[in-house]
Amino acid sequence: MALISVIIPTLDEATQIGPCLDQFAAQLGDWELVVVDGGSRDGTVALAEARGARVIQASGGRGPQMNAGAAAAEGWILLFLHADGRLPPHASRLIHRILACPGIAAGAFRVRHQPHRWTGTWKARLLRLADLRSRYTRRPYGDQGLFMNRSIFQAAGGFPPRPLMEDLAMARRLARLGRVHTVREEVRTSGRRFESAPIRAFLCMNTFPVLDRLGVSPERLKRWYGNPR
Repeated sequence: MALISVIIPTLDEATQIGPCLDQFAAQLGDWELVVVDGGSRDGTVALAEARGARVIQASGGRGPQMNAGAAAAEGWILLFLHADGRLPPHASRLIHRILACPGIAAGAFRVRHQPHRWTGTWKARLLRLADLRSRYTRRPYGDQGLFMNRSIFQAAGGFPPRPLMEDLAMARRLARLGRVHTVREEVRTSGRRFESAPIRAFLCMNTFPVLDRLGVSPERLKRWYGNPR
């Protein structure tokens, strides 16, 4: 199987980066772990280096970070994963199988949000609202573990340097090159951002893509959304 380069953009992810990297000890396949840090001050870099990840520095938000990671990576397959993302079992096999299908430019997983502060409460059921998006949209978000061959990444021109929704803009670029397939298996991710403001998060999740397509600038959307990290 081809080498899969896992590119993880980080900014103050000390609580998440350790478990994120540790998961690959149980994943079959040939993995290269590339952490692209945007200036963390909480020990993220040291924790990543202690686990053998290759760490590089890049600023300007997730888009430029992921582009820098792709440029530094050695693998033929690129997987872009958030620091709180946990892959399904046999992820390598799934990735290779999807990318071998004719007409497919890229793939992603469904999302399953895990309770962070709401563990054991009735509110945890609200996280299923956050999961719905990955089941009905044809354009995956960044937390879905987007993957593709390097040649496709280069043909798409990489991630645009946008302050918000660079993942959806990239998905649109990929869709011009072929089909973007979402597999049924799930990436587990933290519900921390949804829990902090559930109504706001749900509205943004479902309305911002429409506003983006209507021409509202990424800068204005970012002001409305706040800090996306």
